[in-house]
Amino acid sequence: MNNQIDSLFSLNNQTAVITGGSGTLGRGMALGLAAAGARVVILGRRLDACERVADEIRAAGGQSLGLACDVGKLSELEQAVAQVQSTFGPTQILVNAAGGNQLAATVTAEQSFFDLKPPAIQEIFASNFTGTFQACQVFGRVMAEHKQGIIVNIVSMASLRPLGRIVGYSAAKAAAQNLTQWLAVHMAQTYSPQIRVNAIAPGFFLAEQNRALLVNAETGAWTERAQKILAHTPMGRLGMPEDLVGTLLWLVSPASTFVTGIVVPVDGGFSAYSGL
Repeated sequence: MNNQIDSLFSLNNQTAVITGGSGTLGRGMALGLAAAGARVVILGRRLDACERVADEIRAAGGQSLGLACDVGKLSELEQAVAQVQSTFGPTQILVNAAGGNQLAATVTAEQSFFDLKPPAIQEIFASNFTGTFQACQVFGRVMAEHKQGIIVNIVSMASLRPLGRIVGYSAAKAAAQNLTQWLAVHMAQTYSPQIRVNAIAPGFFLAEQNRALLVNAETGAWTERAQKILAHTPMGRLGMPEDLVGTLLWLVSPASTFVTGIVVPVDGGFSAYSGL
């Protein structure tokens, strides 16, 4: 029985590519993929950061490759798919974890909605939607040719419900969620039902890009924003990178062979809580 369960979640002989794999959440998911037996390719803008994660995986006995790649640039993605092919063979798993927000696309006390500049919104869409779209094109073509593959897009709570002041990020992640569901149907009907596309919507996780918003640098205490988040999260804590690993392994393994086109919240109950 244990062997049957192990095989359901095994990724042995699978090549997995993760964009944004050098970030806090990306690294955690990359380590999880490697622990399940996958050969893991780390894509990110900075080669040194990607190599650090790849080194961790190799030090633990896994196979990994770090590649510098800006997912907003189609030519770099095409170079990456060629390097992956020559090193590990065809890609069976793609995890799109690249993205992020910036102050220029956020409503603040000093910057109203009417002050937001189109270039800032376009940049947010480039990293959170266009990059995901292009990665799905480039690596998805390999999957279509081989009639099998799995794509998991990391979206956000902001794609399920607009949150606070992050208007550009919310809209871009909502677009990525819609793309997930559209692509799930398209790939299954046009190329192969063995190609599955799903998404994970993380709740609030503490990462380097949002640490300043959630933790007081001087005292180490939660900020007012963090306290509001915790008050609306029934489990009463922020997420940790390892909280995403189980859901990811389920979605990319044989354990979910009849699952496509869904968005799984991993949020400590945030999306279920009405505030009452």
